[in-house]
Amino acid sequence: MEPLIIVGVIAAIAVAAILGYLSAQKRRQAMMALAARLGLQFDPGKNWDLAERYGFLNKLRAGSNRYAFNTLSGSYQGHGVTVFDYHYETHSTDSKGHRQTHHHYFSCFLLHLPWSFPELVIAREGFFSKVAQAFGYDDIDFESHEFSRKFCVRSPDKKFAYDFCNARMMEYLLANDDLTIEVDQDTLALTFNSRLDPARIEPNLNRLVALRSRMPEYLFSGSMK
Repeated sequence: MEPLIIVGVIAAIAVAAILGYLSAQKRRQAMMALAARLGLQFDPGKNWDLAERYGFLNKLRAGSNRYAFNTLSGSYQGHGVTVFDYHYETHSTDSKGHRQTHHHYFSCFLLHLPWSFPELVIAREGFFSKVAQAFGYDDIDFESHEFSRKFCVRSPDKKFAYDFCNARMMEYLLANDDLTIEVDQDTLALTFNSRLDPARIEPNLNRLVALRSRMPEYLFSGSMK
């Protein structure tokens, strides 16, 4: 009976590997077609340099063996953008002392800004934001109680946080409350907890541009009011 179980396990692993490969190929082809339609460049290969270059972003610092892949880049609605799938690894030890590797994947959208800014993170309020506050990462409060209740906003520069989270921006974020946003140096980033379906990439590029359009232009003059 045991040989049959072993054969069954091997067959299941083989089927899973084949299905995974076919799914990856289908995703790659869909993203290649999207890039061609939007006039963007597409690179399916693993890119460790990109992961290192944007390692100042919180979400891209997690784990080890970090790399981008399925990268779309170029100009979109007049802005330099980069969109990619992202991978990193974490490790744990099970009850028998065996070391296990966990692979994590998500989508990341970057828009390149013509000015450098202090770090700003905006995410939905939740357990982890409460933990962060307990360890001294204060959540910045705003006059809009609804916005403060829904979002955790952290930045070492409260003035910049208030300038960024202006009335138009808060209104937009309340209508798009699934977004996790980070601004740091010359980059505006959207990150997600999983890889998005290729059909959702263009709509989220549009949301990235919409966020940029709600940043006051005086922020880019070096004379913040």
